[in-house]
Amino acid sequence: MTETPAERLRVAVIGHVEHVSIGRAPSLPPPGEIAHLDEPCQIAGGGGGIAFHQLVRSPGEVHLFTAVGSDEAGQAIERRLRGIRAELHIARRDAPHTRDLAVITADGERTIFVVGEPLHPRRSDDLPWNVLAACDAVYFTGQDPETLVEARTARLLVVTSRRREALEKSGVRADVVVGSTKDRREYSTLADYAPPPSALVMTEGAKGGYVETADGVTRFPPTPVAGKIVGSYGSGDTFAAALTWYLARGFPLVEACTRAGKHGAAVLRGINPLEWQMELE
Repeated sequence: MTETPAERLRVAVIGHVEHVSIGRAPSLPPPGEIAHLDEPCQIAGGGGGIAFHQLVRSPGEVHLFTAVGSDEAGQAIERRLRGIRAELHIARRDAPHTRDLAVITADGERTIFVVGEPLHPRRSDDLPWNVLAACDAVYFTGQDPETLVEARTARLLVVTSRRREALEKSGVRADVVVGSTKDRREYSTLADYAPPPSALVMTEGAKGGYVETADGVTRFPPTPVAGKIVGSYGSGDTFAAALTWYLARGFPLVEACTRAGKHGAAVLRGINPLEWQMELE
């Protein structure tokens, strides 16, 4: 294994950052009832936002390609992002910014209500796409297939399985596609992709997960959670970001998954995943 010094790594995230309100409820209310949320908080979340926040907990250079709306929610998201040590490349939309409501029930599961369409950067946006060719790794959770073509110029391309349609339309081959067997939007097999990625990573919650390649399937172990599982919001996106980092560092895939599992498990201990994300080695 050849490790790249962490401080020399350059990584990027392409995708949506949403205005997320998170709170705890005993259970989801039946029709006609009212639920009160405890411990509410607001964060810059979503698939791109959670992954970005995990990657900035590293000594590397981090770039974010995203889009924000023109309303108060969009302005709030941009203010939060501007306060973070990172390189921001933001396209602006004359539209309301996406808002999410994440309800965490007593069993730790999350239910997400999305208001509006997620805002993603597009290749036609006046953003410095040439930066991606100098990146050691890109994590893609965007929608525009043309931005995937740009992302492919990086040394390593990791794509969430939620973006299988964009990946197929782009015609590029990802190094790694990552998802979860517990999420219907994310579960897939290597045969579902054309062209197939070099590897498919599927997490399985408390059972760990597995890596599927043309040579077969290899499992990686679960990470024990210290204490009770409080909330699962952001765990998968945190895992994907950490996986991207450790692969960029040069760790073998199964070892990178094992290391990333610790980061995904860490955020299960609280409602707000940004408060529980660990530093990347």
